[in-house]
Order: sequence, then C-alpha cells, then structure tokens
Amino acid sequence: MDNDSLETLLLRHYGPAASTPPALEQQLVASVRQEAESVRRSQQQIARDWRTTKISRRRALRLVALGSAGAGIIGLGIQGLHTLETGLLGADSRTQSALS
Repeated sequence: MDNDSLETLLLRHYGPAASTPPALEQQLVASVRQEAESVRRSQQQIARDWRTTKISRRRALRLVALGSAGAGIIGLGIQGLHTLETGLLGADSRTQSALS
C-alpha cells in the first residue's frame, strides 16, 4: 500500500464512480512544501540551539565516551548475532541431513 499511486488509493476508497477533488494535486504539492519548510525550520532551530549551547569539557568527554561505548556494544551485538546464526545454521544442517 505504501507504493500505491494517489489514483489507486482514491479509487480504492471512493470507487470508480467518484470524481477527483478539484485542485487536488496543487493542494497536495502545497501541503508537502509546507511540511518540508516546517521540517527545515525545525532542523535549523535545533542546529542553532546546539551551536549556542555551551558544553563543558567534562560533558563533551562523557558524550564521546558514551558514543564509543554504544558503538562497542553494537559491535558486540553484531558479533553475537553472527555467532548465534552460525550455531543455528549448523544445527539446521545437521537436522536436515538426519531427516533425509
């Protein structure tokens, strides 16, 4: 449904006898542009806040350490998943050969 065209969605909802609302495309384009502008302003505000917020060296070091620890945990998780997958695939291949 995410890949359906606007026409397909309207037909599914209103049926083939329904007419297309007037200026629908212009309304949708205006809505998308307005939403994009809102997101852009929000991102600029967040960036401005980050640039103007003073941060201590201790806080910066803590953020870097937490980021590094998070990356290490993700790496361990991926390695653990790989080990688990290898173990499960090995168990599956033994089970399949026993059944055949």
